[in-house]
Amino acid sequence: MFSQRKVLLVILVAALAALVLTACGGDDGDDGNGGPDEVLDKVTFMAGFKPQANLPFVGAYIAQSKGFFAEEGLEVDIQHVNTPGENLRFLVTGEVDFTTADAATILERRAGDPPLPVVSVALIGQRGQQGFAVRADSGIETVQDWVDKTAGYKGSEPTADYLAILSAENIDRSSIEEVRVGFEPQVLTEGLVDIFPVFLSNEPDTLQRLGFETLVFEAADFGAPTLGLTYVTTEEFAADNPDVVRRFIRAVLRGIEYANDNRAEAVDIVMEFAPQEDPEHQLFMLETELAAAFVGEAEENGVGAQTAEQWTALHDYLVQYEAIDASLDDPAAAFTDDFLP
Repeated sequence: MFSQRKVLLVILVAALAALVLTACGGDDGDDGNGGPDEVLDKVTFMAGFKPQANLPFVGAYIAQSKGFFAEEGLEVDIQHVNTPGENLRFLVTGEVDFTTADAATILERRAGDPPLPVVSVALIGQRGQQGFAVRADSGIETVQDWVDKTAGYKGSEPTADYLAILSAENIDRSSIEEVRVGFEPQVLTEGLVDIFPVFLSNEPDTLQRLGFETLVFEAADFGAPTLGLTYVTTEEFAADNPDVVRRFIRAVLRGIEYANDNRAEAVDIVMEFAPQEDPEHQLFMLETELAAAFVGEAEENGVGAQTAEQWTALHDYLVQYEAIDASLDDPAAAFTDDFLP
């Protein structure tokens, strides 16, 4: 009897010791992956177009896929706008926290009525996104050859980039027939226009796939201070959540750097978000936009860099060609570099 009690006592003591060890050491703040447990900050990123390899989109895709957001303590809901331009409305109403926009669009919206308090927190495209394509077999070799030709334009009127090229080459605008066109590049291949406005990372590849080589003219090559896509938030969100903005930008810029070093894998990740797209076209888009991201200010100060001089020059350029409704007292307020690594 005494022996049984002794055995039971030993078992009881051992069990109590195990409970004490569990209580003291069972929750050591480790999440099982080598990092501390933490509550992730939830934010929403809305890409400004459908899923594809636009570089700011890629930065977010890779940051999600490779765990860069999680490492920054962020849980990011990646969305895509259904109607281009609506993403900024969702941004200012607080339905999303970050989106993408062309630098010129930011200035246009800040100069609008009512003005939108949107701000660029990283400039990804150090050059503009758009150009003007002509067929390589058209006989057009310089802008001087545009005279007596037909130029297409999208939207309500020709862009500042188009007007700047004509001005740089001292070409009388009336010497060119201008017609409004849609987005299908067949208007160029079928000869309905001689000059077709394109997104540099899109239609030139599409036209080549249709069997047509092209020559593309860019306003930046004629001295225009164009800029491309940015990451955008609101002034209020940036002021109230500076640490979240800083961590988000650090993660997406890391994603862009990763894409630059691992392009094939980057396209594979894009295809996870855009399975309906052609991977070769996505590679063309990625490489075109990477080339525009690692020049200019980015060469010295890293991807995402932006300056007051760049934004002021772009603003004055848009005012010159009446591309924004009103001039801004402080064009540089359209950006901040406070959150760059």
